[in-house]
Amino acid sequence: MKKTIMVVDDNADVIMSVKHGIKDLDAGFDVISVESGQKCLDFLKNNPTPDLILLDIMMPEMTGWETFDKIKESDSWDNIPIIFLTARNDRIAENAGRFLGEDYIEKPFEIADLKKRIDKVLLDK
Repeated sequence: MKKTIMVVDDNADVIMSVKHGIKDLDAGFDVISVESGQKCLDFLKNNPTPDLILLDIMMPEMTGWETFDKIKESDSWDNIPIIFLTARNDRIAENAGRFLGEDYIEKPFEIADLKKRIDKVLLDK
């Protein structure tokens, strides 16, 4: 059965890289994408729950941290594993991301490394 990964990022290039990269490495994934935290929440309200969310931290209007908090406030979504995927590379963000989420990956990233980390989170689930 295919696993669904949601990419939440305001950068279209990142979305395309993840979509094509993951699908090229493993046909067992469906990758869906949205460009903002609010669109993520709207999607979750109206669609089947994804198996994992890749969440950017630095987004306009609603940051990844705020999006994360709203997801975790919901009993329906609080068990969705979240990997932070971000250009933010300071120690505070990394420590918070690793503590709150399942993983923290800095951009730019290697797609093979991203896939390995996704597999680890989904296999541990």
